[in-house]
Amino acid sequence: MKKYWFIFCKTDIMLEKAEDSFSIPLSEDCPIPLHPWTHVLNITPMEDGTEVKAVMIDQPVTDYPQYEMCGLRPSFYRLPNEFYLKAGKCHELLYWDNNTRFCGVCGAPMKMHTDISKRCTNCGKEVWPQLATAIIVLVHRGDEVLLVHARNFKTEFYGLVAGFVETGETLEEAVHREVAEETGIQIKNLRYFGSQPWPYPCGLMVGFNADYNGGDIHLQQSEISKGAWFTKENLPTIPEKLSIARMILDDWLEKTSK
Repeated sequence: MKKYWFIFCKTDIMLEKAEDSFSIPLSEDCPIPLHPWTHVLNITPMEDGTEVKAVMIDQPVTDYPQYEMCGLRPSFYRLPNEFYLKAGKCHELLYWDNNTRFCGVCGAPMKMHTDISKRCTNCGKEVWPQLATAIIVLVHRGDEVLLVHARNFKTEFYGLVAGFVETGETLEEAVHREVAEETGIQIKNLRYFGSQPWPYPCGLMVGFNADYNGGDIHLQQSEISKGAWFTKENLPTIPEKLSIARMILDDWLEKTSK
């Protein structure tokens, strides 16, 4: 029976080229040679029931003209959304597999117990993939929104206030804290927007809208390099379409244009 093979080298995925599109290789066996020791993961099947396998290789594929290596992020623009999302899940599980080879309690080798869990071969400790949960929020002030440029951004685009949820903290508390820490302002009327898997390498982004409730902008210099209020007429460069940040901004732009 044919299976989809999601083959990664670090953060690049192997795509199969068609005339004017890309897909994931579909075959009974892995379409490229693997080492005898390569660990092949079983992943939740596609919606149509087709089996899915995930593999991490140590060298990019260059000897097969029908295949092309592509970064996971840019694969968003080449793959159908169902395949892009599955690729993200595969990469997260491969990352987890690579980082849980040995038990954190006794140091013995870990062995797969189910498709999404491992058990220590010595002490029996079990581990499952873990997500790093983060919040992201668009703050509104009349017809303006607050956008920031984080120091870890690789280009000059502006994004939304975001940050990781801390231990013992609700999502709502995390939103208020991150906005206060990064910009010095207060917010109110917090509204859930949606969530998004963020496999870079293993995150979950939870999106919100909120309203300004006072204070002047005082940026957290260690995290944020620039930040300001913008209207839709003077927006800076904004995040690309694969991110929930862009989804929240596009939703705001669509509503304000009506």
